[in-house]
Amino acid sequence: MPPDQNDHHDGEETLRRKAEEALRAKASITPQGDPHRIMQELKVHQIELEMQNAELRDARSHLELLVGKYTDLYDFAPVGYFSLNASGHIKEVNLTGATMLGVERSALLGRLFSSFVDPASRPDLDFFLHDLFQAEGKKICELILDNGNGERVWVDLQGVRCSKQNSPEPLCQLAVSDITALKRAAEAQRRVQALEAANVVLEAEISKRKEVEKALRKSKEHQSNLLVKALAMQEQLRHLSRQFLNAQEEERRRISLDLHDKVAQTLVAINLHLASLARDATASNSQMSGKILETQELVEQSVENVHRFARDLRPTVLDDLGLIPALQACVEDFTNETNIPAHLTAPGDLRPLGNDPAVAFFRIAQAALSNVAQHAEATEVSLTLRQTDGHLQMEIKDNGKGFDIEDEKSGKKPNRIGLIGMRERMEMIGGRFGIDSLPGKGTSIRMEWPLPNAGPSVSFSKDPL
Repeated sequence: MPPDQNDHHDGEETLRRKAEEALRAKASITPQGDPHRIMQELKVHQIELEMQNAELRDARSHLELLVGKYTDLYDFAPVGYFSLNASGHIKEVNLTGATMLGVERSALLGRLFSSFVDPASRPDLDFFLHDLFQAEGKKICELILDNGNGERVWVDLQGVRCSKQNSPEPLCQLAVSDITALKRAAEAQRRVQALEAANVVLEAEISKRKEVEKALRKSKEHQSNLLVKALAMQEQLRHLSRQFLNAQEEERRRISLDLHDKVAQTLVAINLHLASLARDATASNSQMSGKILETQELVEQSVENVHRFARDLRPTVLDDLGLIPALQACVEDFTNETNIPAHLTAPGDLRPLGNDPAVAFFRIAQAALSNVAQHAEATEVSLTLRQTDGHLQMEIKDNGKGFDIEDEKSGKKPNRIGLIGMRERMEMIGGRFGIDSLPGKGTSIRMEWPLPNAGPSVSFSKDPL
């Protein structure tokens, strides 16, 4: 029975007791022996009792209405209400609580509440009930209910210990709220957070893989570019090799022609003069002296040609006197052969050079002057040798027609291999080579070589070849 039904019964007893006390009080003051007055008083008491009875009926109706409302609130509350004893048996339960457990309310009374609790949560229930009956105040616990149909329900228990007049044992009141939706929402939120965390990791991994793919694409493009450059350089090397062979063959042809046209013809002329002298034994002394003089001139001319060939192949002055005299002889020969004024400026205290640096500087100067003679159409050439800050520098400038360096780099002018040979010679001795040229502005070739025990080099050309 809900608690308000007991209160209703107590109210009726109180009203009845008050009415009887009022009747006894009036009867004690009623005069004895006056039947008419007694009858009158009894009628008044009857009327009062009827009025009190009407009040009692109205009060009872009102109480029944309140009990009905309370019963509805109790049975159809959004939470389950249970009354348990200390051993955990169900003494009272509302309809919501019975629905939670999936059993008729009448079949629940007297059953253990723990029989509807998941085995994993029963130790928590035991501890909760023990604590609830041992201490004052509200206690809270979360459990998992199992109604036997395979449905697991998370519930929140809030309980207080109480005593009832019609119960000889202590009881506790439990308010049981279904928090399965909250638990599922929390689990869903946890999964969402886990998915978000996994998504962050996945996005980072995707970003990393994109960076790797980008790097791989760049590497592939770089490798493709290197392959293209390698193929181009290979083709250029083959082209240069052919040019070198052609130049070598051309140089051999030139030497052969020079030997044939100059040395051989001079020797043939000498031989003819000697044969003429042998045949003409009767010639006068003056005639004989003239022919001998002509023969000597031919011999001197032949010797000069042989010396020139030797200088072209390997100048002895470079070995005997050093770089500056060899450069001076080269400049003089260039001017004599081309009629182009050339000037040499050199220091007077040049440090002694080894064989390889001296040969490299001389050959580069020789090749540069040869290029000027063949291609530059210049009217003046200057060759400057400087020794500064522990470095030997040489610059060869002309005022010729110049050329486009980019065309030279890209190999658009395949007949010029002299510049590449100059650069290779300078790099072989650990030096640096550079060139400045523009169409119509002339050409400046610069090279630098660090002298022994010298400091670092300073850049001197903005357009290295």
